[in-house]
Amino acid sequence: MVFTKVKDQKAICISASNIVKNQKQSTSYYISEIIREVLLEKNISCEILDLREFCLTPCTGCDQCLMDRRCGQDAWFNRIYEKVSGADYLFFISPHCAPIPAKLSMLLEKMENMVSGHWLKGHARKPKAEGMLAGIISYGEVGGEVPKDQIPTVLQEKLLSYKTMVNDIIAGALNRMNLRTVPYNSKWNTGIVLPIGNDFQRRKRIYDQKQLEKEIRQYVEVIVQTSKSLYAIY
Repeated sequence: MVFTKVKDQKAICISASNIVKNQKQSTSYYISEIIREVLLEKNISCEILDLREFCLTPCTGCDQCLMDRRCGQDAWFNRIYEKVSGADYLFFISPHCAPIPAKLSMLLEKMENMVSGHWLKGHARKPKAEGMLAGIISYGEVGGEVPKDQIPTVLQEKLLSYKTMVNDIIAGALNRMNLRTVPYNSKWNTGIVLPIGNDFQRRKRIYDQKQLEKEIRQYVEVIVQTSKSLYAIY
């Protein structure tokens, strides 16, 4: 009897914060570290790609990527795309940044143009990352002067606005690349949104680390279980 070894799974976690100061202590990197820890517990390797370490440039529409799926102008992008193409899971960690950080926008723009242009030009090969499962975690400030009895309603409205401006935009780009954004539940269908900063009365932080870690862990678990269900189907 011949046994086929199951392929080791790996994930890429893209930390999209622009803030250079205290890089390793940033919220984006902290969330990425939690994701890596959870995945390692499940024997899934995870590499964090911090976009602050990559000098990405915007797409110029030169079409050099269509034949070999490499950007002819941006070696930094090629390094990221090569890693993403070889992964089983892809995570995006992004702050709300009017609406998403500049480097993340450039990365998604090039990935989407590469894939859509590939099909428009009639090439037969499928994009390497097609069908990959993706998770999206965004976060943003929720403070402000709000009457105490209105805090729950205002908090939900704020988080839903971040979902629209960050998660939904990222998920839309991934969908056009035939990547599958995994929903957290029926309400949060494009990932989760975490509030950061002080509470509405500015007396304490809105989220303690244990609560933040709990929600991240639950979402990662949903993504891994989704993968197992898909493998069972196919």
